[in-house]
Amino acid sequence: MKRSFQKDGCPARRSAVTTSVQFRTTFVYVVLAALWIGLTDRALDILVQDPQELFWAMLVKDWLFVLGTGLMLHWMISRDRRRLAAANRALHRGHQQALHVLVSAMDIRHKETSDHSDRVMRMSEGLAQLAGVEGEALQNLKLGALLHDIGKLAIPDAILTKPGKLDEQQTAMMRRHPQIGHDLLDQVDSLRAAVDIPYAHHERWDGSGYPRGLRGEEIPLAARIFSVVDVWDALICPRVYKPAWPEDAVLAYLHNAAGSQFDPGLVTLFLAHYDALKQLGQPALPGGLHLNSLAPGTLGDIDRVWPASGLLQVR
Repeated sequence: MKRSFQKDGCPARRSAVTTSVQFRTTFVYVVLAALWIGLTDRALDILVQDPQELFWAMLVKDWLFVLGTGLMLHWMISRDRRRLAAANRALHRGHQQALHVLVSAMDIRHKETSDHSDRVMRMSEGLAQLAGVEGEALQNLKLGALLHDIGKLAIPDAILTKPGKLDEQQTAMMRRHPQIGHDLLDQVDSLRAAVDIPYAHHERWDGSGYPRGLRGEEIPLAARIFSVVDVWDALICPRVYKPAWPEDAVLAYLHNAAGSQFDPGLVTLFLAHYDALKQLGQPALPGGLHLNSLAPGTLGDIDRVWPASGLLQVR
């Protein structure tokens, strides 16, 4: 049975909180109304004897009641709304912290470099802003970038951490992780809108990617943005299946793959703002290295990991 989780947390708890606020507001209104009507009517009966004066006194009393209770209800509702908003923000922070812990555990399990998922999220956000993404779409992109490899939870460790090239069967298993990620996130209401990156970040501009073989602008913009950053990160940092590449070779790869693997416009944007985007990834590299300190040729033998064909398989 498919279970759906609501955006604002546990539905039962949220309903109980809302009911409590409604009950308290109604109770206060009824008590104040009863006291006001009972006490003021009795006082006017004693103090005012003339029928005409009593009429005007009752009218003024009624309007004072309407004004007073209106102001009181406005204050109470505003206060409760502020409290609920603060509780929702705290709940959202808790969800975000839990997701970051999960992703950090995934990075450790996959033997990725420290801060990999947070780093690519920050850099993807920066590139997305340069591309004009904003508002809710930007928030969904950040969440999708953070959870981009959530589907790898179902991939065996022997495949995730295998040094060197995967065989045909292992490659087929690894290529299932975007679909698995889609299926996982599709069960969660608050994460469903972030599914584009986990589902499509291995698609390629020329249609040769997976899992659906999307081509060009058929690939969601968020996934096209993220794929540039993710491949940059996969190359610049060491992985279990490859050493790190020199920075100039990484940039050359991105340039050469524009129009085949990547959206050419996004590659141009990435390279044009490379220094600023790179800074968003700091601190990034293992061993305390910063990208600004790297020199060409210091991180590995490029000829050994970049064949003449220029083809690259990033897991």
